[in-house]
Amino acid sequence: MEFLMNLAQTLMIFESTFTDRSFAYIAIGMCGISMMASGLGEGYICACAVNSMSRNPEMYSKLRTGMILGCALTETTAIYCLLLAILLLFI
Repeated sequence: MEFLMNLAQTLMIFESTFTDRSFAYIAIGMCGISMMASGLGEGYICACAVNSMSRNPEMYSKLRTGMILGCALTETTAIYCLLLAILLLFI
């Protein structure tokens, strides 16, 4: 949170040189960072599920269902960020 406050103060110093489009590009970059974090989270979910499946093969179907549900919920975050980035870029 402190990082965002410092970023806001820094941007206010250069307020005269920034336009509305430059703030949109900063927001698009932040959307890219959140999409990257979503991908890392999805990879972590899959890695933990595969590790659990290798330790206990009898639980394969229950673990697979939970993994798919977790990946779907994690992927929606990336899809929303992609949609927001596209809207910011073209509107």
